[in-house]
Amino acid sequence: MVDLTPEEVERYDRQLRVWGLEAQKKLKSSTVLVVGVGGLGSPAAMYLAAAGVGRIILVDSEKVELSNLNRQVLHWTPDIGREKVSSAASKLSELNPHVKVVQVFGKLEMLEQAEQLVAEADVVVDCLDNWKTRFLLNEACVKLGKPLVHAAVRGLYGQLMVVKPGESACLRCLLPEDPPEEKTFPVAGPTPGVLGTLEALEAVKLITGYGQPLAGKLLIFDGVQGSFDVINVKKRENCPVCGHVKALG
Repeated sequence: MVDLTPEEVERYDRQLRVWGLEAQKKLKSSTVLVVGVGGLGSPAAMYLAAAGVGRIILVDSEKVELSNLNRQVLHWTPDIGREKVSSAASKLSELNPHVKVVQVFGKLEMLEQAEQLVAEADVVVDCLDNWKTRFLLNEACVKLGKPLVHAAVRGLYGQLMVVKPGESACLRCLLPEDPPEEKTFPVAGPTPGVLGTLEALEAVKLITGYGQPLAGKLLIFDGVQGSFDVINVKKRENCPVCGHVKALG
């Protein structure tokens, strides 16, 4: 396993006091795929880079627009018109030069395409804004046995779930039918900040083995009331995506 430089030991001092040196080495040796570099992807990628994940693959097909800036905190006013993966990568590299950031500008539209990217990752983080691509990513992760951290937001509400293929429910277990798509949905800026940060935390837990990931559970955030609820989500034996998949090992 890789070693940490003296500068990295100082950089990560506060979290080393939480989970120790070996866990930090696991982070440095890991690759995380972040699909979507908008409201959820900005805080997720930022905290993954700050935590010392060795390699982060960013995937997005859009360019920065003015209406993004209330919530997509990796993109600033001078970035308008710039590819989001490029805008985000430059900020992340400045935040932590020890992290390698890979940019993929384009859409995930085919399962084979998703599988190629998922295959490179230790953990996949769903920071998307549409269900079609979420289900595609979920299917690729289940097929390749890669853990998926899912989140979605709307208004002041959000949800979060971890998929561990073969062990816990997948996204299709949770949602057997496709939810309606909204081209432009309402969202308050801090809402994806809350959920994206939690996504980064779950990814870190999966990589380091520290704590209990939210596998088989759905966290529901209500920003109107200021509440968090966690409910159990059972794996469906007849799920067309994961029903046949057995636990690894």
